[in-house]
Amino acid sequence: MHVLDRVDSACRRVPDRVAHRSQGRTLTYAELRRFSDALAASIERLLPGDRSPIVVVGHKEPEMLVGLLGVAKAGHAYVPLDRSLPRARLERTVAAADAALVLTPERVRELAEGGAPAPPRRFTGNDPFYVIFTSGSTGDPKGVVISAACLESFVDWLLDEHRFGENREVFLNQAPFSFDLSVMDLYPCLSTGGTLVSVAGDEIANPKRLYQTLAGSGVTVWVSTPSFARLCLAERSFGEAMLPALRRFLFCGETLPPDVAAALLDRFPRAEVWNTYGPTEATVATTSVRIDRALLARESPLPVGRAKPGTQIVVVGKDGAPAPAGTRGEIVIAGPNVSVGYVGRPDLTAQAFFELDGVRAYRTGDLGRFEGDLLFFEGRADDQVKLHGYRIELGDVEANLRALARVRDAVVIPVLKDGAPDSLAAFVVLDDATAAEAPAEITRSLRAELQERLPGYMLPRRLELLDSLPTNPNGKIDRRRLGEMLR
Repeated sequence: MHVLDRVDSACRRVPDRVAHRSQGRTLTYAELRRFSDALAASIERLLPGDRSPIVVVGHKEPEMLVGLLGVAKAGHAYVPLDRSLPRARLERTVAAADAALVLTPERVRELAEGGAPAPPRRFTGNDPFYVIFTSGSTGDPKGVVISAACLESFVDWLLDEHRFGENREVFLNQAPFSFDLSVMDLYPCLSTGGTLVSVAGDEIANPKRLYQTLAGSGVTVWVSTPSFARLCLAERSFGEAMLPALRRFLFCGETLPPDVAAALLDRFPRAEVWNTYGPTEATVATTSVRIDRALLARESPLPVGRAKPGTQIVVVGKDGAPAPAGTRGEIVIAGPNVSVGYVGRPDLTAQAFFELDGVRAYRTGDLGRFEGDLLFFEGRADDQVKLHGYRIELGDVEANLRALARVRDAVVIPVLKDGAPDSLAAFVVLDDATAAEAPAEITRSLRAELQERLPGYMLPRRLELLDSLPTNPNGKIDRRRLGEMLR
């Protein structure tokens, strides 16, 4: 069933139920339907015959949900962006999306007035439903196009695996709507008449407010990165007494450490812990496995799971042939959840997407191995890292550093903690005129300039000034020596 039909059905079935709760504001299903219909009608009037993407920018306000659904009902792909992005990054992303319209919460409210019905549904399953922008190696973000059919495949799988429709669920929304992890809570929730509880960025930054929000949330389904769960585990009261209704943890976006899974099972003995894996290009996640005590005792690191029904996962060697069981290789995903490609970038699309046995497939650049039917994730084959759930191209950060007026060259490397990326470190070579300035003043200035170009999660925690970058005998940057400088 089309996702919009599922949501409309829930709106009719439970009109007075709260669909979304965020920072003291609520939105009922009746309001969600009325406002998103009116917004779709307004968009149709503003852009007759146009089907270009539309940007929806904000931060977990109820208007963002109205915006996302209203844009989709009008037959456009929506591009969710978080207002925390630097203005320069926002402008580059809007340009890359070739967006016909930018909707802020204020603009959504203005266009959603009245009670006009939504226009007739015009797009098919293969038409774009949303575009999520991720870090690009050239310094510019790239937009992953997810079709309605891709989203339906993903939502059908989650609803079938976890039977969310059988209960009145309350989903935690930790990730901003610009991060595709949020799709894991947003659409299973709205498709089944659940309540989505968003924790905003300023709440996450204030532990007292965060735990007050969680304690009053009634959450039954927890969707987050493992990093956020580890942050919460630092609070001793974070456990079943705080969240007595919680029945299920769903993790995606980064590696789930065994100690985090074990601590959650200790503190929430009646809850299930699930690990999932998948790149944005495969619609959020494409494998899953329940982590129980027996699996924790048997495996470290933990597996990321088994492929969703109808999807094929192949681990291939450097020759492109399937690797033997237990052998590490690149993870390739084929199936109905695989993206149609990157918006406006046929060159990148041709590099990463192809057909496998007549089915759309994606070369992930992730390394993994199979043990039986369980997939294990083993890092990246390139300069991309996952940091706190976000996918970051090191080349993106480097390109933005080199774009600063006083920087001659720059290299960025991940700083590892317990074998996983914990932060970024940047090594910068300055131009001759700048080198005479005080180092502390230079680094402060560079950080301030970089903050205007990159979102917070991409900013290097350490910034080291060098006279030159070390090279190895082949003349390449010696990243190993740079790593040693951090010890």
